[in-house]
Amino acid sequence: MGWRGLLAIPRPREKKFSFYSILSVLGRGNYQLSIINYQLLNRSFRLFRIFRLFKISRYSSTVKLFGKVIKSKQEEIVITLFIALVLLVTSASLIYFAEHEAQPDDFPHIPAAMWWGIVTLTTVGYGDVYPITPLGRFLGAIAALVGVGIFALPAGIVASDFTEEIEKKRASNQHKKSIICPHCGQKIDEE
Repeated sequence: MGWRGLLAIPRPREKKFSFYSILSVLGRGNYQLSIINYQLLNRSFRLFRIFRLFKISRYSSTVKLFGKVIKSKQEEIVITLFIALVLLVTSASLIYFAEHEAQPDDFPHIPAAMWWGIVTLTTVGYGDVYPITPLGRFLGAIAALVGVGIFALPAGIVASDFTEEIEKKRASNQHKKSIICPHCGQKIDEE
């Protein structure tokens, strides 16, 4: 006997504790806890409702295609994120050494300067911490320009592979549309 949600329904052994089964239990946990009226647990289980969106991949071919693209370009994406991490640590270290003496409260140590690095490399620019020395401003400009490129790189990688997969899908659909003669097995051209 396996579990589907919180109802006992016969199910093969390998699907008892699958990702989607656990997701169903967590997503429906909110309803069961609302009966008991545990407010903190009730609120925390509401968060798991969001994870039920992962089930959409069962029904949407586009979501499946996107997952396939991410899996095929996984190595390139990981390398790009590693490069972004190296750039973050490098820019935070450089800005710390350039700005620590001028702003000891804003840049007290390198991990605190990483906040500035994240905000600058992602080009968000909150304005709560910013360089005031000429060298710091120069490093900030370089970091912002590099940040645009490094965070656009994974998007370009995924978009190009997504386009390739769509073209492959269209090409395979065109081959399926040709009519084959049941007697001789040759393709019949449609006009």
